[in-house]
Amino acid sequence: MKQVLILGSGCPKCKALEKVFRDAVLQLGDHFEVIHVYDPKEFAKYGVMITPAAVISGKVVVAGKVPGLSEAVEILKSNL
Repeated sequence: MKQVLILGSGCPKCKALEKVFRDAVLQLGDHFEVIHVYDPKEFAKYGVMITPAAVISGKVVVAGKVPGLSEAVEILKSNL
């Protein structure tokens, strides 16, 4: 199972990004686990300067925005 790391402080946009990816995972089945990471030191490991951000397999797939559900599903599909 792959992990989707949601990088963010817990602000409304960060929570929205987490929700959209959780909803996308529900559509695709149990191929992904969504984990919210709150530690700014972890953000730096991925070179993330603006949150919210999403990371899959060490690659930043979203930064600074909240995609729609269909876009999140496509992001997950391309990382299966």
